[in-house]
Amino acid sequence: MSLDELRTLIARHAGRSTAAVDGLLLSADHRPTPPRAGIADPVLALVAQGSKRLVLGDRVYDYGAGQYLVVPLGLPVTGHVTQASSQRPLLGAGLALRPAVIASLLLETGSGRNSRAPSAAALAVSDAPADLLDAVVRMVRLLDHPADAPVLAPMIEREILWRLINGEQGALVRQIGLADSRVTQIGHALRWIRDHYTEPLRVEDLARLSGMSPSPFHRHFRALTTMTPIQYQKQIRLQEARLRLMSTTEDVADVGFAVGYDSASQFSREYRRHFGLPPGQDAARLSAEPREVAGIGSPAPW
Repeated sequence: MSLDELRTLIARHAGRSTAAVDGLLLSADHRPTPPRAGIADPVLALVAQGSKRLVLGDRVYDYGAGQYLVVPLGLPVTGHVTQASSQRPLLGAGLALRPAVIASLLLETGSGRNSRAPSAAALAVSDAPADLLDAVVRMVRLLDHPADAPVLAPMIEREILWRLINGEQGALVRQIGLADSRVTQIGHALRWIRDHYTEPLRVEDLARLSGMSPSPFHRHFRALTTMTPIQYQKQIRLQEARLRLMSTTEDVADVGFAVGYDSASQFSREYRRHFGLPPGQDAARLSAEPREVAGIGSPAPW
């Protein structure tokens, strides 16, 4: 019954403000969508109806009704709805995963002791157990009773986190809240790249920022993101370039220089390789389409 109620609640509130419940995100799509590229910050993403696909580097994750995934840190992903219709739209719920709240819960319960770092990729799909679904339903239900949210939402958030910590992806969720975890250490480097994507990148400096020597830093960075620091920076630059092309009248070469490229030809070549069209043609195509259809400025890709 929890999944049925969650579908009803999401259908009623998707597209409306969820400000009453901090960190809660709802989505509804009535048809399959083209790929949406973006940065997925730490989040619990759960599908109540339909199905989605998320791509991180060369890895593909499919998840459908009653399944969830955890994104532990800012990853450049591409996602799209694979199953949806006007009769049965894609219905999804997301909850931002706040490291400080996870850290507080781990400290109070001692659950962070001897926590092992995940040995595989940072993302995985799991079936949502009944107790997790029930907690998510009660969180979304607060949108019908916004006056209760300031008191009850923090309590339910902690319950959701507790269910995650003790579930299939518990090791990964614990890593989000531990100051000395690989996820947190690599997260320092990711934030620096995102804040300084136009600047030259030195792996030695990023490793030092993350509290590691270059060799293990490079290994853990690739394990968690499926790419090297240079490849991650390139993804950030190209996504920013696409947004600029959509929102400004800048020349293509100027956009390339603005996001950190020294060569207009290299920018065009890498842009075409990533998005399938040269920058000018891609911008013209996107300008002719609604922003949601184009996958620009739309909800987070997870």
